[in-house]
Amino acid sequence: MRILGIDPGSNATGYGVVSVEGSSLRRLGGGTIRARGETLGGRLAHLQRELERAIADLAPHAAALESVFSAKNVRSALVLGHARGVALAACACAGLETGEYTPAQVKVAVTGYGRAEKLQVMRMVQRLLGLALPPASDEADALAVAVCHGLSRRALALTQRALEAERRA
Repeated sequence: MRILGIDPGSNATGYGVVSVEGSSLRRLGGGTIRARGETLGGRLAHLQRELERAIADLAPHAAALESVFSAKNVRSALVLGHARGVALAACACAGLETGEYTPAQVKVAVTGYGRAEKLQVMRMVQRLLGLALPPASDEADALAVAVCHGLSRRALALTQRALEAERRA
């Protein structure tokens, strides 16, 4: 399964696709989309086009986003909400099932600690995906969201199999 992780931001949106096959995790691609445009509408349109391009190029089967947890001020929260809306819409238009995770859930999945520092998350993403160097910050966060989704799906599948086996017994 190929999972697109997205870390939406008002100035930079990280994205990354992770292949999850059994217990094997592999980075298939990713990057950072920088805001371009004079107006908010122009910046959101640029984000939408770039996410659509990434989805077409990397062909994920599912997507996951980091959910909004806090913002420095109301204006920042609104702009971040717009970026999340564009990301959710791009995924929905591509027919991708989309999960959402809090930053603490992502950190627990990747590092085992819900209050891990950004550098610790970057290094664990590097290690889990077998990368020579840690990815850039925004891409690392997106890859961490994709890993979280992949691990969550795997845990859910195992739980469902165990419940089905228990019912048959």
